[in-house]
Amino acid sequence: MRAAAVQLNSTDDVKRNRTTADHLVREAASNGAELVVLPERWSVLGTVEQMAAAAEPLDGPSISWARRLAAELGIDLVAGSIVERVEGRAKTSNTSVHVGRDGEVRSVYRKIHMFDVEVDGTVYRESDGDEPGNEIVVSELASGVGVGMSVCYDLRFPELYRILALRGAEIVVVPSAFTLATTRDHWETLLRARAIENQCFVIAANQIGANPTGNRSGGRSLIVDPWGLALAMAPDGEAAIVAELDLGRLQEVRRTLPSLANRRPAAYRWPEDR
Repeated sequence: MRAAAVQLNSTDDVKRNRTTADHLVREAASNGAELVVLPERWSVLGTVEQMAAAAEPLDGPSISWARRLAAELGIDLVAGSIVERVEGRAKTSNTSVHVGRDGEVRSVYRKIHMFDVEVDGTVYRESDGDEPGNEIVVSELASGVGVGMSVCYDLRFPELYRILALRGAEIVVVPSAFTLATTRDHWETLLRARAIENQCFVIAANQIGANPTGNRSGGRSLIVDPWGLALAMAPDGEAAIVAELDLGRLQEVRRTLPSLANRRPAAYRWPEDR
């Protein structure tokens, strides 16, 4: 099967973001992509206040657009993540939605790990606006292929990806808005490591360029195979990259280097909290 990652430079201009996403998803589908992944916060990216103002429920315009487009093109579409307004909650959620070829929502994943860090002298406090999710989600394509859901900072938590693989994920999606510094120094290494460790394909759609906060994302959207080889990487700009995912190759890797099968769960112990 062919899969695509869409790289965007999203801002607080929701209409412009959706128009660009629409164009690039259509381009990916015209190049044979059956599964297309958008980046984190593709519909709006800006200050906490700007994103809160543009937050939507799951039946709002962004996911409604994704459902219509997926059905029209006959593709599986992972609508990166949106800023979701959840009834009864003061904070929003950073929410990724997998829409099937029939336009129906197949899975919803709310980002578990909040990006509360300091990078290159800039402090990020995702938890100021967002509430973390607590459910690990493996979705499924019509073909039965398992798709592990994750978002951006989740990439630094390998235990999540191991659980996704053990629950049947053969493809893992990583919609992201990785910072410029961490894209430069960590992004490709982490993506290839998650692919190698879990012997799965990784489709990582990143933001690129500046957003209204003045912060920058680093691009380099990437599709990686289960051996850790990069199948496609985006240029420096908004783009859609497409690669062939050979699921037979995945099975061969898991058979000949059976690190998942050779696990010894009974020997593993989590350290006591201190």
